[in-house]
Amino acid sequence: MSYSIFGQVVGVRKYANGDIEIDFYHEDELTEYKYSSSSNILNNFPKELAETLASTLATDICSEIYFDENGNPTHIELEECDYDNDE
Repeated sequence: MSYSIFGQVVGVRKYANGDIEIDFYHEDELTEYKYSSSSNILNNFPKELAETLASTLATDICSEIYFDENGNPTHIELEECDYDNDE
């Protein structure tokens, strides 16, 4: 069954070898997603999606990441975060 998570990028690490690590905050928890040029990495995040997510760091852009039934990311949707200032 496919599913999605909604949150915001709070940290990015980009390495000289091209690898990217992304800290994604959602539902009061932090999940790390990784892109690696090494094809033997399980659950490798697609490079295009990782770069797009990384570009949202330090912005008011929230992301929804969609996954297939095997837990592989398929696409993302970006939107302006709607923070309620009354809290």
